[in-house]
Amino acid sequence: MKCRKCKRSAVIKMPRHNTAFCDVCFEDYLLKQVSIAISDDKMFSKDAPVLVAVSGGKDSLALWDVLIKLGYETVGLHLNLGIGAYSETSQQKVETFAASRNLSLITHAYQASYGLGIVEIAKASVRPACSACGTMKRHHFNRIALEKGFPVVATGHNLDDEAARLLGNLLKWQVPYLEKQSPVLSDDGGLWAKKVKPLYRLPEREIAAYCILNRIDYIVEECPMSNGAKMFTYKETLNRLEEASPGAKHQFYFGFLKQKEVLFPSPPPVEDADLCRTCGQPGQSTQCGYCRLIERSTAVTS
Repeated sequence: MKCRKCKRSAVIKMPRHNTAFCDVCFEDYLLKQVSIAISDDKMFSKDAPVLVAVSGGKDSLALWDVLIKLGYETVGLHLNLGIGAYSETSQQKVETFAASRNLSLITHAYQASYGLGIVEIAKASVRPACSACGTMKRHHFNRIALEKGFPVVATGHNLDDEAARLLGNLLKWQVPYLEKQSPVLSDDGGLWAKKVKPLYRLPEREIAAYCILNRIDYIVEECPMSNGAKMFTYKETLNRLEEASPGAKHQFYFGFLKQKEVLFPSPPPVEDADLCRTCGQPGQSTQCGYCRLIERSTAVTS
């Protein structure tokens, strides 16, 4: 198997493009896809630093590595969820990556802040673990970005993630979520830090290949709290479609993004937001979902 561009031996076959690349040409291709995402969707520029949310998994570490190669100023943000050995290993992967490249890293540990990890918080609040975790992450991404002066938070969501989320939203006809689903989540006039997904053009398989070729050491295990999550079922369904029809994920998600302009010609309205009486962040009542979650959890465990 030969590389389509340079005719050297290929290291990866890409059925969705009916092509194959050597290591050098594959990296050129991948960096170009991220560059296109950043420029076409006006995610950010090189005028201000980008806060990169890094979990220790392949996607977030690959994103951080790519943004460095593209010349962006970055700082990593790692949230230690307090899930025993899993969280310890995840943080170690992130710290090793940052140290090897002399990068700045901000860490926030749930156990140190609340005396509880996400396992205890979810149990005490009677919330599904992924739901509680999402609430916590959104709060801290936004809080830390605003406190530290970062206008943008970049996450490692890839094409598989976005296509699976779209499938779930369509199956339930979650119109408000469909209206807001996008590679770029605006700052709503400065209420939030802008959130972007520069890897949305790339499937998980290509990102994994990038990590292997660049010897990026990441945590392979899935979060133990995600067992039974519907997102895995959606991804498995889409993987079967992709195997039968290469490019199906891309057509599904990018077709939606094109049709979204017809279905939702105006941007989602900026909802009136109250400032949380506890943390000061915007929410839909005088106490935000994050503070209700923490208050409920600490009350049960105290």
